[in-house]
Amino acid sequence: MEFHSVDDDENRRSTLTDSELVAAMRTGDAAALATLYDRYSSLVYRLALRILSDAEEAADLTQDVFLALWRGNRYEANRGSLSSFLTTLTRSRAIDRLRSRSSKLRFLQRWSQLMTTQSSSNPFEVASLEQRSEFVREALTQLPDKQRQVLELAYYDGLSQSEIATQLEAPLGTVKSWSRQGLLNLRKQLQSLLD
Repeated sequence: MEFHSVDDDENRRSTLTDSELVAAMRTGDAAALATLYDRYSSLVYRLALRILSDAEEAADLTQDVFLALWRGNRYEANRGSLSSFLTTLTRSRAIDRLRSRSSKLRFLQRWSQLMTTQSSSNPFEVASLEQRSEFVREALTQLPDKQRQVLELAYYDGLSQSEIATQLEAPLGTVKSWSRQGLLNLRKQLQSLLD
């Protein structure tokens, strides 16, 4: 009977090609994914950081890219190297995040413009502002509790997503997800005011 140590297994995996590791990963071998992560995570992270200019978001995207590699069967070795595939996937997802970030910012800017009023005592403007504030309060009450809570902490209390994660004792990725979904849901509910 022959025994293999963990180091022997790691050394064996480190000599496998990317294609062999992907094939092993597709059979459920998480250690194969770990080896691929060790090989390419710095490449993915550096590219994500260059595009997003945010270390936290780049780290989050790096995890997303390798999770997509684990879950999907989209990589085909005969179409190019794994590093090229990961680079393309990272670039695409980073650009999607930039677009999403830009879209959310435009939405908030438009909403902010609607909510601000020039210093005027015009009763129609005051009534309009009060009505819009009521729409926002009502729309917030329609959100699921966690989404509402994250948005209120961010916009009314001025907390960062990291501070919200600490306060709610939730993972940062979960807080980001609640925030993203909350903004999307809020946008749907308030869209009629923005048109």
